[in-house]
Amino acid sequence: MDKRALRLDKSLGRLQGNLINRFSCDADTRFFEPNQFPWVADLESNWKIIRRDLDEALLEQEQIPYFSDLSQRQSRFSGTAWKSVMFYVYGRRVDENCRRFVQTAALLQRVPGLNLAMFSILGGHAHIPPHLGPCKGVLRYHLGLIIPVEDERCAIRVDNEVRSWKEGKSLLFDDTFEHEVWNRDPRCRAVLMLDFLRPLPPWLSAINRGIIAAAGQFKAVKDFQGNANRYARGKVQ
Repeated sequence: MDKRALRLDKSLGRLQGNLINRFSCDADTRFFEPNQFPWVADLESNWKIIRRDLDEALLEQEQIPYFSDLSQRQSRFSGTAWKSVMFYVYGRRVDENCRRFVQTAALLQRVPGLNLAMFSILGGHAHIPPHLGPCKGVLRYHLGLIIPVEDERCAIRVDNEVRSWKEGKSLLFDDTFEHEVWNRDPRCRAVLMLDFLRPLPPWLSAINRGIIAAAGQFKAVKDFQGNANRYARGKVQ
């Protein structure tokens, strides 16, 4: 991202964050309860269907790109064995993956305000270092699909709170708080990872959508979308 675009991106992010921090009643919440979002039960009840699609993807694990191959912003995570199969990038479908994994794609269509969706695959003995998400206007969702150990050996820290995943169960959190992930088991950990629009008062929701739409026009986002589609089609040099 060039310097001018980076400044604009940061300015939009500050405006968005300031408005949400002032006018949203849950702006200081780290983890959210799954029952706050009715669509979560639908994903949990169908998690084995999603798991079957993941298992199919893992049959060609060597062809799955590292997240850092798709997005320049993720370059600091290269070498962490973090791979991803993308379904949506800033609201845009990755058509080839949605056609290939049709049942997961159908379930994703029921998630309101979906902005990003992927199988997030973290290798054994891997660590994603502490970092901050850039966008207060979305919340992050994880559905446990392959969890080698359901305890703090395979876990996520958000601010000062550590939680571990369970297969078929959900975690929801605000990723603008510092967070990190580790998998101390030799086997991989995989979740369905989503970003969805944060519930807000109608007037603030309209502003939030506008800011996210504006951010979606940056070259870095267009490159992310293009890279995800090229990898999905197998057309990578």
